[in-house]
Amino acid sequence: MKKLLPFILFLGIIPIAYSQSMLLTPGHPAHQVINRWDIKGLGTGEMHTEVQPYWRQDLTKEHTHLLVNPDYLPIKRFTAGDRWDMKYIQADNRIEGIKLDSFQLPDTIQWIRGDEGMTPEYPAYYSLNKPILKYFYRSPAYLFEVDRPAFFFRVNPMLDGRLGRDSGSEDLIFNNSRGLELQGGVDNKIFFYTNILETQSYFPQYVQDRIQATNAIPGAGFYKYPTRSRIFNTENAYDYLVSEGYVGFNVTKHVGVQLGHGRNFIGNGYRSLLLSDFGANYFFLKLNWRVWKLHFQNIFAELNLESNRDSSGDQLVPKKYMATHYLSFKPFKNFSVGFFESVVFSRNNQFELQYLNPVILYRTVEQFLGSPDNVLIGINAHWNLFNRFQLYGQVMLDEFKFDRLFLDGTKWWANKYGVQAGMKYIDAFGVDHLDLQGEINLVRPYTYTHRDSSAAYTHYNQPLAHPNGANFKEALFRLQYRPFNKWSLHGRVILSQYGEDLEGENWGSNVLTPSSQDRQVDEGSVIGQGARAESLLFGLELRYQVWHNLYLELEYFYRDKVSEVPDFSQKTSYIGAGVRMNVWKRNQDY
Repeated sequence: MKKLLPFILFLGIIPIAYSQSMLLTPGHPAHQVINRWDIKGLGTGEMHTEVQPYWRQDLTKEHTHLLVNPDYLPIKRFTAGDRWDMKYIQADNRIEGIKLDSFQLPDTIQWIRGDEGMTPEYPAYYSLNKPILKYFYRSPAYLFEVDRPAFFFRVNPMLDGRLGRDSGSEDLIFNNSRGLELQGGVDNKIFFYTNILETQSYFPQYVQDRIQATNAIPGAGFYKYPTRSRIFNTENAYDYLVSEGYVGFNVTKHVGVQLGHGRNFIGNGYRSLLLSDFGANYFFLKLNWRVWKLHFQNIFAELNLESNRDSSGDQLVPKKYMATHYLSFKPFKNFSVGFFESVVFSRNNQFELQYLNPVILYRTVEQFLGSPDNVLIGINAHWNLFNRFQLYGQVMLDEFKFDRLFLDGTKWWANKYGVQAGMKYIDAFGVDHLDLQGEINLVRPYTYTHRDSSAAYTHYNQPLAHPNGANFKEALFRLQYRPFNKWSLHGRVILSQYGEDLEGENWGSNVLTPSSQDRQVDEGSVIGQGARAESLLFGLELRYQVWHNLYLELEYFYRDKVSEVPDFSQKTSYIGAGVRMNVWKRNQDY
């Protein structure tokens, strides 16, 4: 990324004059809250909710909007659960109370008044009247914080401890993560965030099989194995370290920049066929241009060409690069459509400077260079209906020829594309915080691959889009229900059909395999070709929020894979329990 330095320095010398905010971490519960408000028509309608993670300044704006704009708060749509969500967003973003003398509060939100007018909600949120030892938990969201006019700094512990037993194994399934989260800002112009998690885990067998096949832990990358875990008395633990961090600032009021390590997600579904947060963190430079009804995002990223598990010593892992842009247009408060384009390329550990142009079609650049790279394009759209439903979908095109796709019907192997369609139903059947979601995804064989393996749509041997890679179709159903403020139930069912590659045969499933290597079919390529398999995955979690972002959990997980190759069939079933604090659950759903 050294050739990015002049560009970064150029951005750094531009005057900064506007207030800043931090990004949420992927998986943060506030994403679900904001999505609910958007579907119910309670928010400003300005956020492009498919561009994730969200900015905390946007959460603050949405929260304040609900307070000062009573026209958006008909009592029939503002439920008891919505009030709890308001308190959660206020506490998590350290939003101070608004004084009553600045405006008159409507009757519909008198519940937020305090004895001395408008006061911060945190004391009532968890009945915290005094800080612990004077300095700790002055608000329920942060262990320690310093707030000054020109500077703020916040610290939080991170913990994820889980334990279960697979019915088909004598080994315990466990996770032991400990870490720290730091965030802050200077002069209300520059902000920073970092966290680090040190983890020992033992995974179900199907996850271990994937780790062995890719030499990478899904979502983490490098690992040490086997290592000893004293807590769980085993010599066969996986040990790995994960960290996220960035600095950010706004170039102007409507243009923001972040530089660091993390993940991104584009879409409204449980999955994304464009860019997902399934894989490991990567180094990126991100620009966001937000004006009028438009949100334009550029991501320039450095990726790992492969895993470094096979290296015999300390050495540099080969690099490749990604340039992505997404332009979203929101003509109406309840409708958004966006255009996505991404190119992945390798230049002997050097960035292709021509892809730094943030407002050009990458396909034209790629053709000018001689068409050596892998370009993907796509469309994402969502439509909110009746303050209850959201229809959403994606179409992704990796490579195709119009006549071969639509006219001759031969199912040519290089017609590579993916399709997603889904629906969300908020407060289903009139039940407060009963949220349902159904989604269908299908991806053709050889999609995301390239004739040059270095240009595959992957990072650290992990897909940048759907975790199943290619050559599959799936249907999923999700349920989230919060019957009481601190209790919630989370369920999911995923049905998948796919084809797997056999040794020495490329049927288009493994996105790490070059499309030209051992390809078994040219005409008549269909989803499910190769070793056909089906899987049923079911997960159910019961959570109790003890404190802000501190959860106790019970979990049941079941996965049954049936393949026409008997050795590929596998069944997993376990019951577990755990505790999480400021760490968001990452499900291994594939």
